[in-house]
Amino acid sequence: MESAAATRPIRFVLNGEERSVEGVAPTTTLLEHLRRAERLVGTKEGCAEGDCGACTILMMEPDETGGLTRRAVNACIQFLPSLDGRAVETVEHVMGSGDHPLAAEMVERHASQCGFCTPGFAMQLHAGWMNGSIVDRQSVKDLVSGNLCRCTGYGPIVEAGLALKDAPRPDTRAADEALAARLGEMRGTAPFLYAHEGRRFASPGDVDAFADLYAADPQATVLAGATDIGLWVTKQHRDLPSLLDISRVRDLAHVEEGEGRLYFGAAVTHRIVHERLGALHPDIAETMRRFAGYQVRNVGTIGGNIANGSPIGDLPPLLIALGAVLHLRRGDDMRALPIEAFFLDYGRQDRAAGEFVVAVEVPVLDASHRFFAHKISKRRESDISAVMAAFRLTVSNGTVAEARLAFGGMAGTPKRAPQAEAALLGRPFDAQAAERAALALAQDFTPLTDMRASAAYRLKAAQNLLRRFQMEEAGEAPRLDALAEAG
Repeated sequence: MESAAATRPIRFVLNGEERSVEGVAPTTTLLEHLRRAERLVGTKEGCAEGDCGACTILMMEPDETGGLTRRAVNACIQFLPSLDGRAVETVEHVMGSGDHPLAAEMVERHASQCGFCTPGFAMQLHAGWMNGSIVDRQSVKDLVSGNLCRCTGYGPIVEAGLALKDAPRPDTRAADEALAARLGEMRGTAPFLYAHEGRRFASPGDVDAFADLYAADPQATVLAGATDIGLWVTKQHRDLPSLLDISRVRDLAHVEEGEGRLYFGAAVTHRIVHERLGALHPDIAETMRRFAGYQVRNVGTIGGNIANGSPIGDLPPLLIALGAVLHLRRGDDMRALPIEAFFLDYGRQDRAAGEFVVAVEVPVLDASHRFFAHKISKRRESDISAVMAAFRLTVSNGTVAEARLAFGGMAGTPKRAPQAEAALLGRPFDAQAAERAALALAQDFTPLTDMRASAAYRLKAAQNLLRRFQMEEAGEAPRLDALAEAG
């Protein structure tokens, strides 16, 4: 990386006031800074892993039109240097005056009990209201899917949030443009470099600069939303001497569409992926609706979800079933490979030192495709999969010409089921073919028993999902996504 002489303090706007912070470790979380340095203690620490939402704050940054993008994020796993050139609002600033329409609704409906989780709910609902996301009861439930109330006060909280649907939103256009310009000046155009006691954080703005930095320091930890890496610090107490932030790399944050394919840059957030990929099929939309909580989807990225190589990640099985291709770069060298070939073994991917995910190329579905996806977990929202299944069949002249059956949670990596696929090829997709393929899954996988599910349960669930797929295609069972909407 560049020399320490090129580093500078972390500059951001907090509740309308500029801050310049130095002398703290790059892995200091925003939550630590708010509570300890700023004494803004309304933002709470519940889980320290981005699950409970008690630490929710509003993060703002310039958009492409000269205005602001507003996102609710978990302060407990956001490293402070990632706030450079951005703005933060906390519950004290948003709700402190007492005239916010949500404050009155929450009081009137007794939506706050012990009060510990209330600031997080309030900030999440405020963000949804400001972004125009509150349109009906389900939209409110989706918004707070990443917030936990241990007093089980969800009913009044949802009612209070729903009341915002008709509350007029303030006109912030002029203020947004002024703040966006202010943040742009604070950020500048050069890569942001920060260092403290030998530990470094770098955040470039274009992919060439990122590639150069990573090639020079291939042992650096690459992060975007820190939805996984943040836990390395808060839960595992790892020492991360060199961090390389991908979230500002403009070239990696766009989506392109053409010639029957979608191209997602590695830094595209799950919120955008949900919107674009979910439009391909209702099962994809429903699976991604259950993908973590809103705060995590606002900052977590498609590239990060793939590159961390989790065997229980929800997105890789979907992408494998769809036939996605992964594009990687190391220095100036580029290569592409089928996404299933990227996952070699537990914790090991086909990625050299200094090589990173640039983009994911996803073929869209057409009339010849039959698709199914479903996630099995102990709770519906914001939970880790016990089994994640995604299937795509290509049907020609009434028989299966291609089968792509992908699973998460069944092996040390996200993986296809070649024996089950072979059992389907060249035959009509009827109950007999589905049964043969379901039984063949026992040859493809030897799942583990852990706290989420037993090996026997995982295998039976995977088999039943394949049987369910055939029943849905035959019209003998309602689609699971329709049942989810009804429930």
